[in-house]
Amino acid sequence: MLEPTPTEAIRVVGRHEAGQEIPDQMRADVRVLGSLLGQVLQESGSTGLYEDVERLRVATIQAYTDPSDEAFERAAEIADSFTIERADEVARAFTVYFHLVNLAEEHQRVRVLRERDGQPEGRTDSIRSALRQLASEVGDDVALERLQSLRFHPVFTAHPTEARRRAISTGIRRLSELLDEYDSLTEGGVDQRRARRRMLEEIDTLWRTAPLRAEKPSPTDEVRAIMAVFDDTLFTTVPRVYRRVDDALGEGAGNRPPLVRPFVRVGTWVGGDRDGNPFVTAKVTRKAAGIASEHVLLGLERTALRIGRTLTLDATSTPPSDALVALWNRLRSADEEAAAEIAKRSPNEPHRRILLMVARRIAATRTRNADLAYRDPEHLLADLRTVQQSLADAGAARQAYGALQQLVWQVETYGFHLAELEVRQHSAVHEKVLAELEAGGERSELTEEVLEVFRAIAYIQGRFGPRAAGRYIVSFTQSAEDLANVHRLARYAVGAEGAAPVLDVIPLFETFADLQAAPGILAEIAEHPEFAARLDATGRRLEVMLGYSDSSKDVGPVAANLALYEAQAEIAAWAQANNIELTLFHGRGGALGRGGGPANSAILAQPPHSVDGRFKLTEQGEVIFARYGDPQIAMRHIDQVAAAILMASAPSNEARNRRGAEMFAEIAQVLEDSSRERFYSLVKAPGFAPWFATVTPMEEVGLLALGSRPARRGLSVESLEDLRAIPWVFAWSQARINLAGWFGLGTALETVGDEQLLRTAYAEWPLFRAMIDNVAMSLAKADDRIAREYLSLGDRDDLAQLVMEEMSLTRDWVVRIVGGDAPLANKAVLQRAVKLRSPYVDALSLLQLRALRALRDAPADAPADTANQRLLLLSVSGVAAGLQNTG
Repeated sequence: MLEPTPTEAIRVVGRHEAGQEIPDQMRADVRVLGSLLGQVLQESGSTGLYEDVERLRVATIQAYTDPSDEAFERAAEIADSFTIERADEVARAFTVYFHLVNLAEEHQRVRVLRERDGQPEGRTDSIRSALRQLASEVGDDVALERLQSLRFHPVFTAHPTEARRRAISTGIRRLSELLDEYDSLTEGGVDQRRARRRMLEEIDTLWRTAPLRAEKPSPTDEVRAIMAVFDDTLFTTVPRVYRRVDDALGEGAGNRPPLVRPFVRVGTWVGGDRDGNPFVTAKVTRKAAGIASEHVLLGLERTALRIGRTLTLDATSTPPSDALVALWNRLRSADEEAAAEIAKRSPNEPHRRILLMVARRIAATRTRNADLAYRDPEHLLADLRTVQQSLADAGAARQAYGALQQLVWQVETYGFHLAELEVRQHSAVHEKVLAELEAGGERSELTEEVLEVFRAIAYIQGRFGPRAAGRYIVSFTQSAEDLANVHRLARYAVGAEGAAPVLDVIPLFETFADLQAAPGILAEIAEHPEFAARLDATGRRLEVMLGYSDSSKDVGPVAANLALYEAQAEIAAWAQANNIELTLFHGRGGALGRGGGPANSAILAQPPHSVDGRFKLTEQGEVIFARYGDPQIAMRHIDQVAAAILMASAPSNEARNRRGAEMFAEIAQVLEDSSRERFYSLVKAPGFAPWFATVTPMEEVGLLALGSRPARRGLSVESLEDLRAIPWVFAWSQARINLAGWFGLGTALETVGDEQLLRTAYAEWPLFRAMIDNVAMSLAKADDRIAREYLSLGDRDDLAQLVMEEMSLTRDWVVRIVGGDAPLANKAVLQRAVKLRSPYVDALSLLQLRALRALRDAPADAPADTANQRLLLLSVSGVAAGLQNTG
């Protein structure tokens, strides 16, 4: 099956210009993987399956290249002709194919990154080039100072947007390693044939593995899934990033104290985010912290052991310092038996002895051996720095600042907690619990649980250090009182005599109205006694979170983006005026409709002084694994983002954003007003919410066992307020409409009307350029013909026509602004990726439509149609893999 060379698929991709051709190596990878999948289908034991998959594949490719209705109808007829059992198999086959294509594309990215590593610096979006550019504007000393105060803070969330089972992800990772091995072997040789056989085995396993989870994962399952990213990638990758940056900072790297300081801090909501998730309890939060600590301490222990075993420097050539001798005596007196054994195995090797004893103390910290455990990460760092200084003083600087420095960086970055656990709760819950507490009487289960959360935070801080927990995010912050309520609840939780946990209370402004009110709320809360005291204790540091998803669902994507920019500008100005070191926390989801898109271009489009060397954002679902699942890709992503953070505060970039905002202020107002009015004409139309639930698989998305969090707030969807932002975005993407990412923009651009002015704005206004580029991607993944089929499931021709007219208008204007003949004409690599997948996504969409029609046409009192329900869910998973985004 699906061998895309030299068939139609590859010709589709490279049809317009040579720059879009698939690289030869990637072409070969896709050919190998596709042919192996074809062999698996032929050997599957299901007679005619391979032939049926090929029939639908060829038909959808022809329909993709032929705009006539006849070609599309032929493909739809084939999809409808299958028995339900065969449709199930075909959907699974295409889903596996997408996993393989995604793998080949990731493999190509890694290949390119490795090739670049062996060449002179040529990229303009690396930390090295950013530092060079920044230094040319502000001077070397200021540029280095800004690098040393840099902070990138990704926060992993448990939002249910990863459609793949973990078993599938693990299988793909094994296959990736085999493909890497296959690449390095002699073509046609015995070893390559063996690697091909093993790949065939893995693809067969992938085909035979149930693609859908039987049950929703628990919050603890989600915690363990995230741990895989830390174990496999981040724990070792982040210090490698630091090393590469330090290497770029001048001569002597590895033979001197590093100039770079750890700038990555990892946060997590997994096990802490209880807004709307009743399954995240205080007990789960404690367990999440324990699991994370177990992972990082085990990693630190192993690293200390590995480094210790290599420090075989003899005391004669490398004499220990007095401080090192004193440290050895302290360690020996605390653990005499182990010290004697280690001394016997390490004769006259004092630095080796210390590291091996340190490893034992880290192990004791993990197993909670109070006699030997480190009290906190700072005490471990003190021991490591004593070893470093002793080595440096003895002339062994390379050993002091080589592998040992990697361990120091790991402790500085991850502490004993790995990820800083953040708690989130809705302001309305706090208000309800406080009312009950102040009324007196018996406390409800909800009240006891809310209070127990604060006790859990105090426990985690005491066990793993203050950095382990303490950020408390208040969803739907609408007043200063919403923030003050957190401190009031903390006092209730510990009682009059107890010590409340150290809390950094973070407002989350989500709706359009809340964003506009944010500066006033912040000015009021800054005067609150507990807030003022915390500001003083932290050097006047403050975090403010901005919600992208609900604001977009509230007023539409265009008005929301402009409102977010304005809110950031005003909050940053307020912070500057009040001598506050502001960190804006961006609640950007993975999908474009939730603020997603390339992080580095978004950072460079932020208002002046809204970044100032600090950038924090949410990472979720498939985005976590796409950005951090492979070490090479993770290093590149962190490098790009850190470079953008540096450049965001460069005078040239701030001037560009300021100039663009001022020059195009009138256009911005027209865009905001026109887009919001157009968006309201759709979402505020009578009966919109139930119509939306009919023409998309919104209800069925809620049945997917994606995550522990419920997909909606109530039992049914009667209004948009009942629906969470993730299924809102997910459902539109499944219907191949992607409305959440673009609706209203076409009308807004038409209202402006001046094409040359808009092209100038695209060239000179970073915010507008980022918005247009994101919409271009969203439209490229949409499909008019399939969209019409979904919209026909409802009985509202007026709303269907409104959607299709706006899609056509938006696409027309985007193409006119960016140039070329398609929305992604100026993004060759992205266009290639979309075109490579689109015909195959169409096949799954046709199968999904078939299932959706059967479910919609069934009588209300008919028994559940489990076969079509399963087909629909299979196709949902496959389309998500093909489009590479969920919600």
